[in-house]
Amino acid sequence: MLLCPGVGSGPESWPSLTDRGGLLSWYMRGTMGSDRPVDERNISLDDHVSDAIAVLDDAGIERCVVMGWSMGVTVAAELALRHPERVAGLLLVAGAPGDSFDAMLPLVPKAVRRFVGLTSTRLLQQAGPVLDKVLHRVPVTDATTFLLRHSGVIKPSSDPAAVGQAVSRFLQHDWRWYFTLALALGETPRQDLAPIVCPVTLLAGRDDVLATTESMSGPVSALPQARLRVLPCSHYLPLEAPEVVSAELDMLLDRVRSVDFATSEKLTSGSRSRT
Repeated sequence: MLLCPGVGSGPESWPSLTDRGGLLSWYMRGTMGSDRPVDERNISLDDHVSDAIAVLDDAGIERCVVMGWSMGVTVAAELALRHPERVAGLLLVAGAPGDSFDAMLPLVPKAVRRFVGLTSTRLLQQAGPVLDKVLHRVPVTDATTFLLRHSGVIKPSSDPAAVGQAVSRFLQHDWRWYFTLALALGETPRQDLAPIVCPVTLLAGRDDVLATTESMSGPVSALPQARLRVLPCSHYLPLEAPEVVSAELDMLLDRVRSVDFATSEKLTSGSRSRT
């Protein structure tokens, strides 16, 4: 399984999967200790897809199930569009396939969502040095984890230890670079997923303010192998419903095996007929 991470996140945000074998992932360029590219403009969707392929090639994996969370959904979807032979199935969690800023802020009128999202992110990018001084000094204790889980950002259904582990690393970002990455990837146009034929599962958070259910379901509504499940979660669905994520992944793997079996039977039957 290949996990396409959200901006500045990684497997630590998926506690139900870290103990499973066969999980591959990476950290986006310049985050979590990884190096920035020499040319800092090389953070486009093309570059992220190239990194995904490099991870698979390095592990010697020809084909597998691909997962994506948040803006990582855009990367996972693009990987399936460009390299369908490498993607056996897709698990897309709390993220729209492209046009991420239009998918945000469900309480804001749709006509201005993209403008508000882009403007807010650009302002946060400029405020990066100030955010560094503040957030790098925030202690991650039982008290702060409790407050975070009861603030509406992450729901109380999440495990305190898992939240603490994820947040302690997340707060240490270079925040100007973090929002630079988000702007570069978030401005990807909405992707046309019609060519995708592998099994697809979407997990949406009913209370997600960064990816509306509509933005996730619309692009896959006509796909023959798509399954959508809406959960009472926020954007941090992998932390809040880890058992559901694990169960849905198992179901997706079963669907992939069934498709592979049916395809191989069809090929075998066709070969026999020709003989």
